[in-house]
Amino acid sequence: MSYLNTIKKFKSPPERFQPKGLPILYEDHDILVVDKKHGLLTISDGKDTENTAYFKLTDYVRRGNKKSNNRVFIVHRLDKDTSGVIVFAKNEKAKRFLQEQWQTFSKTYCAVVKGILSEKEGVITSYLAENSIHKMYSVKDPEKGKLARTGYKVMKESAQYSLLEVDLLTGRKNQIRVHFAEKGHPVAGDKKYGEKDKNIKRLALHAASLTLVHPFSNIEMTFEAKVPGYFYSLVSSRG
Repeated sequence: MSYLNTIKKFKSPPERFQPKGLPILYEDHDILVVDKKHGLLTISDGKDTENTAYFKLTDYVRRGNKKSNNRVFIVHRLDKDTSGVIVFAKNEKAKRFLQEQWQTFSKTYCAVVKGILSEKEGVITSYLAENSIHKMYSVKDPEKGKLARTGYKVMKESAQYSLLEVDLLTGRKNQIRVHFAEKGHPVAGDKKYGEKDKNIKRLALHAASLTLVHPFSNIEMTFEAKVPGYFYSLVSSRG
């Protein structure tokens, strides 16, 4: 039996019916893939329960029926101020499969960082640990941190900024932001690991593409979210 005969892709509803800040890239019975806009939490931080991707998408799959048992399941997270591709499972089985296989999937980001990198392509490797105020940092002792590897390539640069294509080779908390901050090239707009700059409108980090294996069909699928034009304008600006 072919993939097309076993899985039916849902037709995306008109934009006005889609969750605000979460354009739907793909949906079927097992997964829901969206383009999360920056400024939206993936899941509640304990303070805001409704302005989250999880809440909005659970409401969406219930189609207005509050008594429905339909819901979405968290597979991974994007930071509040990071935009781009994020996948949710629509059942426990799909969630388990995606999480178990997560490290084998390909995740590509786009980032604008401060300054000009001396090495235009490379891999940053360290062990990441978390301190008491939930800030990540690199340590040399593998027993005190988790292995984190970030591949990157400079795509465009100006006097002030560099536009990078980033391969997330491992998926640690704040990994990309920490690695480039520690190299002296923080992600533009990063108030946590970089410098506050009132002229930067947002964190310049975007999950551009995700390649995964579908939990039901075992077919490899790639989803892409358009890189915000603001990233290109940052690198093109003269300072």
